Amino acid sequence: MEPTTLGVHADMSFWSLFWQAGLFVKAIMLGLFAASVAVWAVWAAKGRQFKTLHRQADSFEQVFWSGSHTLESFTRSVNPQQGAHPMASVFVVGLEEWNAATEEERRDGTALQRARRMMDATARREIEALEAWLPLLATTGSTAPFIGLLGTVWGIMTSFQSIGVSKNTSLAVVAPGIAEALFATAIGLFAAIPATIAYNKLSGQLGHYSGRIETFIDEFLTVLERQSTKRTGRK
Repeated sequence: MEPTTLGVHADMSFWSLFWQAGLFVKAIMLGLFAASVAVWAVWAAKGRQFKTLHRQADSFEQVFWSGSHTLESFTRSVNPQQGAHPMASVFVVGLEEWNAATEEERRDGTALQRARRMMDATARREIEALEAWLPLLATTGSTAPFIGLLGTVWGIMTSFQSIGVSKNTSLAVVAPGIAEALFATAIGLFAAIPATIAYNKLSGQLGHYSGRIETFIDEFLTVLERQSTKRTGRK
């Protein structure tokens, strides 16, 4: 009995379970494993990206609100470039629109409305670009368990067919086939759980960053409005 038991345990290793599975179940396992690798890669890359963006936003806002610069001197000293990071792009677009407006457009509020529209449009494009790859996490988190379950159902069906052909229902015959089938579900969960956690975490970070940009737009437009009011008062 001991040699038989040891042989069964050897066949229950992960590597053996994969190679003993059918072609369809193998394809599902490989697909889920690839999805799992992609999830971890996206999580790491997006995490670094959002960390960098928040650090750039902190530096930009710190200098902008230091009070030691006018808009003109700030632009000359900091020299924010469109495309450097989303907050700089929004600032550059808004300032260019404001500088292109006439004094009459500034007084009647047309310049502010046009600047807001341009800044909002730029912010939306930037946020949409940052959303890249997040749908992959959402899709993997919602579908991977079901894909793994499909592999499990298929594997169990194949296992029962083998039992019917061999007419042997002993544990040594049944266990490997059932384990192969359940292994597909395990890989599906291994891909889905990190994907769901990563999606929720990254979506939260993206929402926070989007809120920072919206707040900056409101505050920047207030600065422009105050500047226009001071000029009107002097005249």
